[in-house]
Amino acid sequence: MCTIRHSLSRQAGFTLVELIIFIVVVAFGMAGILMVMDTSVKSSADPLIRKQTVAMAEGLLEEMLLKSYDDPDGLPNVVEVSRSLYDDVSDYAGYTTSGGMKDMAGNAIAGLEQYNVTNVAVSDFDLDGDGSNDSRRITVTVSGPGGTLNLSGYRTDN
Repeated sequence: MCTIRHSLSRQAGFTLVELIIFIVVVAFGMAGILMVMDTSVKSSADPLIRKQTVAMAEGLLEEMLLKSYDDPDGLPNVVEVSRSLYDDVSDYAGYTTSGGMKDMAGNAIAGLEQYNVTNVAVSDFDLDGDGSNDSRRITVTVSGPGGTLNLSGYRTDN
């Protein structure tokens, strides 16, 4: 008598269903990672834009704070017609730019076309609380691609 033996061995591995589920899970994971990276890359320039807006406001505020508290020529009713002629803090009240940031001569500064001074407010202020307006509060408002920024400083009569 002849006996035939069949050897049944189990094969190890993944089924087609398990493989498809694995591919779907990995695809969703990769999509999530790529979305986070995309958001990160898009917003990476935002701090630079914000810093540029702050630099514009600080530059103009510093220029103003270096000017005289009162009109040095003694003619407070004479309004200087251009920024290059401004000789005291009050001359800057209401100063604005359009079409980008400008230098003191009124020339546009290349690369800063999207930034504008939207307002400069100068007001008397009682800084030490003694009832006398012995200082001026200066608020510079600059707008840029990242939004609007208000920066304030004080100029005293000393």
